[in-house]
Amino acid sequence: MITLVRTTSDNEDFGNLVIELDAYLRILDGEDHAFYAQFNKTSLLKNAIICYENGKVVGIGAYKEFEPNVAEIKRMYTLPESRGKGIAKAILTELETWAKEENYTTFILETGFMQVDAIGLYQKLGYQITENFGQYIGVANSVCMKKIIK
Repeated sequence: MITLVRTTSDNEDFGNLVIELDAYLRILDGEDHAFYAQFNKTSLLKNAIICYENGKVVGIGAYKEFEPNVAEIKRMYTLPESRGKGIAKAILTELETWAKEENYTTFILETGFMQVDAIGLYQKLGYQITENFGQYIGVANSVCMKKIIK
């Protein structure tokens, strides 16, 4: 049984999984990790979701305002042993619901081109590859995506 909890980045369980996420990304990003890490600070994220499965934290996700009415998805991660169970989909769906409640109409996100499973999930959930935005403009390893929330 999974349970989703709305919280902030100050939550200890959220912080512990961010440590695992950063270790995973350090390997995946290689020499580009320092560039990406500067944009992934988790302090002050007021919209974070933690997913628990049978009381154990197994996934996280968050969003922050990018500009009025546009929320940027941040820190999406599911433990490797918990993948394939719909956890990331549940987290993202809850983030979208929360954002709608706060009157956001658009979601954007950045992921790495090596994260094929993540790209596939986002596309399956209605996200479309778009031009790189903000600090990711001109970054060849970045894949930026966008979804209009209805």
